[in-house]
Amino acid sequence: MFNKIIRPRRLRISENMRALVRETTLDVKDFVYPIFVVAGENVREEIPSMPNCYHLSVDNAVELAKKISALGIPAVEIFGLPEYKDEIGSSAWDMTSPVQRAISAIKKSVPELLIVGDVCLCQYTSHGHCGRLCGSYVDNDETLKLLQKVAVSQAQAGADIVAPSDMMDGRVAAIRAALDENNFANVTIMSYAVKYASGFYGPFRDAADSAPQFGDRKQYQMDCANSREALREVELDIAEGADIIMVKPALAYLDIVSKVREKINLPVAVYNVSGEYAMVKAAAANGWIDERRIVLESLTAMKRAGADIIISYHAMDAANWL
Repeated sequence: MFNKIIRPRRLRISENMRALVRETTLDVKDFVYPIFVVAGENVREEIPSMPNCYHLSVDNAVELAKKISALGIPAVEIFGLPEYKDEIGSSAWDMTSPVQRAISAIKKSVPELLIVGDVCLCQYTSHGHCGRLCGSYVDNDETLKLLQKVAVSQAQAGADIVAPSDMMDGRVAAIRAALDENNFANVTIMSYAVKYASGFYGPFRDAADSAPQFGDRKQYQMDCANSREALREVELDIAEGADIIMVKPALAYLDIVSKVREKINLPVAVYNVSGEYAMVKAAAANGWIDERRIVLESLTAMKRAGADIIISYHAMDAANWL
């Protein structure tokens, strides 16, 4: 009698065979593409630390949104550089600010495209922190009142989803209450429930001019060493009314994505952040990696870990490759 050799390689023998048994499939409908808007007209300035990403005036943001929709990508997330900053970040809820104007213009021009509004204050405050300061401390409960204003203003502009990224305690409940009180019960909350104090955000802070003027954000963003705490944050945000749960960053935290996916039944999003993007672009520019292969492998890993939604600066390239 022969000893049987188990041959898993049979299921890898050809591309069609591999496709037939593939466990994880990446799709263009998984993606959200971030857009950075600024004041002015006909502005299109490349962000130095994020090749192929641009600061766009509202008119050019609308044109980009049309291209994104044509690729089949279902959603964009809007970030912006305001025309003025102050201690409380009041430009964040100014209906004439670039973000609100971009949301409105894109929704009018490409109504089928879902629009996510980033609800935070860091790029709008003169000090660069994500809320109202009391000395050097970010006052949690006073900040909630400001975040409510931001979320409602974005909903008024036409946002389908608001995404609080500030990491204040209780902000999901506060935003849900404000949206409901203002007749926006159908606006979805995608909570940055698990947002780590990460070194991978560097290029974004250049793009959004949002670096803190003193200290850091470790008093409110999570410690990168913690995973059990992530599950507690998720539980709290779900209890407060979050519709979608996000983990940020993505690649260095796929273990957290997997744990969250196993724990909950809500949709899970990840943010493939600027530092992750910039490293790939730099390595590709030097000829050290195959950009297409690395990007699709990385995005597939996020999906395999449990992400339903992937926010990524690679989204347009990936949509073309897929």
